[in-house]
Amino acid sequence: MATVTASTPRALPTGLLKHRAVHKLLLIALAAAVLVPLANARWASGSWPAALTVDLTKPLTSASDWIINNRDSHPLFLYFFGYVSNAVVISVHAVYVVLLGAGWAGVTALGALVAWRVAGVRLALGTTAAFLACGLLGMWVPTMQTLALMVVAVLASVVVGVLLGLAAGLSRRMDKILRPVLDTMQVMPAYAYLLPVVLVFGMGVPAAVLATVVYAAPPMARLTALGLQGADKEVLEAVESLGTTARQRLLTARIPLARKELMLGLNQTIMMALSMAVIASVIGAAGLGDRVYQALASVDVGAALAAGIPIVLLAVVLDRVTGAAGDGTEGQGRAGWAYALAGTVVVAVAGRLLGRLDWPDAWTLNIAEPVNRAVDWMTAHLYSGVPVVGGTADWAGHFTTWVLDPVRTGLQGLPWWSVLLIVATLAWLIGTWRTALTAVLAMAAIGVLGVWTPALDTLSQVLAAVAVTLVLGFATAVAAARSDRVERLLRPVLDVFQTMPQFVYLIPVVALFGVGRAPAAAAAVVYALPAVVRITTQGLRQVDPAAMESSRSLGATSWQQLRQVQLPLARPALLLAVNQGVVLVLAVVVIGGLVGGGALGYDTVFGLAQGDLATGLVAGAAIVCLGLVLDRVTQPTERRTGKGA
Repeated sequence: MATVTASTPRALPTGLLKHRAVHKLLLIALAAAVLVPLANARWASGSWPAALTVDLTKPLTSASDWIINNRDSHPLFLYFFGYVSNAVVISVHAVYVVLLGAGWAGVTALGALVAWRVAGVRLALGTTAAFLACGLLGMWVPTMQTLALMVVAVLASVVVGVLLGLAAGLSRRMDKILRPVLDTMQVMPAYAYLLPVVLVFGMGVPAAVLATVVYAAPPMARLTALGLQGADKEVLEAVESLGTTARQRLLTARIPLARKELMLGLNQTIMMALSMAVIASVIGAAGLGDRVYQALASVDVGAALAAGIPIVLLAVVLDRVTGAAGDGTEGQGRAGWAYALAGTVVVAVAGRLLGRLDWPDAWTLNIAEPVNRAVDWMTAHLYSGVPVVGGTADWAGHFTTWVLDPVRTGLQGLPWWSVLLIVATLAWLIGTWRTALTAVLAMAAIGVLGVWTPALDTLSQVLAAVAVTLVLGFATAVAAARSDRVERLLRPVLDVFQTMPQFVYLIPVVALFGVGRAPAAAAAVVYALPAVVRITTQGLRQVDPAAMESSRSLGATSWQQLRQVQLPLARPALLLAVNQGVVLVLAVVVIGGLVGGGALGYDTVFGLAQGDLATGLVAGAAIVCLGLVLDRVTQPTERRTGKGA
């Protein structure tokens, strides 16, 4: 058949891009012809030179010792950090007391009525079912502990995020200053900054809340800035013509116009705060996260799942409620809210008068035993000895032998200067010379920190996991984009994968695949797959229907439509999916360190476990640099142009 005409208008830009790429490749080849012989003569061994390494052990150890020695006497701790710590403890305790005082009936009624006012009856029923499920699983009190912690952490994250977003949204200079700070906050593994937070605030609720704020505030800041910068200029000019001050324009025009972005920021902040629930339990936070962590320590999959399900339910409910609030589809009159509040008070008072504040023990369901039996059966029947296909242990061994080991050996066998050259080439081809410079400097910083070899080990795991994620994600997304039924069936599955704490599915992964780099890669795939599927599906579904109809009228088959129309037109979404897949896989590197992943993940976990600030922070900083490199070589040029990167 004839070539589909819908792709014809893209021929000229594509040819132009290829022409530019050829020029870049020629310049890179010329530079390599000059620099490679010189580098090979000077550093023939290929390993990172010790002369170019900076040892941060002594200054970081000195800083750690100073904090420990002055934590109880220095004015900075007594009159600043001490007050912050007390304020956090009082706030969390106050919210927790209010939740317990309202009782299970009052809290359930409050959640259902808020969902009803925001999104309608259907979500109200779903919210009611979610809270009742938390009680049925015997997790009502831990759920309230987690909810109290999340309320304070989310409020603090929103305040910090909005203030940073206002600064970035109203000033381009401040936006450029804050961008690398927010990047570091978001990419730095939580384990890396848990240690300095614990050194300052000690184990307990304050450290858990502040670590959550560091992780959850950046999305609020980014989306606030985006909403303010994208406000309709005509509306702003009209408001300004009325003689309003800058403050009045901000309050009456900019912020209302950015409402959708603000609600999306709140949504993302809540999701990220909940994802920190388990990690925060490592430093003394009570609640569902602590139950999951204790179950992990005793290898009790059933108990971990019983505590993990309420986290998923809370995440799904809050995601739907805040998403509906951002759309503004339901009525939100003051009278309706007054009725909702009155209904909540009536239910709470009735529960108190009936003496039903605590969830009845007789209404609990024990799922731990049947889940553990199912896991034992899977381990016994799937781990090894499966006819023809082999067991999961065989798969893990083959993946390690045929994929992970060769990639690691290949990367570590390359001369360090050739790795920098490859990074520069990839970053420049997809971006600008500034992009390439940033990527090269970040990669070089890894060597300067003295963790070049473990960083390449980590990179090999990330590349292998990303490859598997993209293959599975793109195939699944194509099926979802072509069938509404498939998308509806996938949505709850993706919700569970995206909100379930990594610690929960880490146990069955280890039970099925053993300990090593393969299960670490499997956990990373499970964590990153939902985002890749969602972004790719959305990109394929948003392709211009006219282009699809035009190709169909020319007799194109489904495969030809996908290859010649949908994939080319959905290129920005595909590149974004690749970028997010890389970032999310890298985020599980530390979790992989707990199950034998080794490399930088193990160093970060070891630093926290042993109180070794130097080892933990250096490994965390190297992961940030690695994330920056991977971001620069996968992020689409058109998304970066507006950032000036």
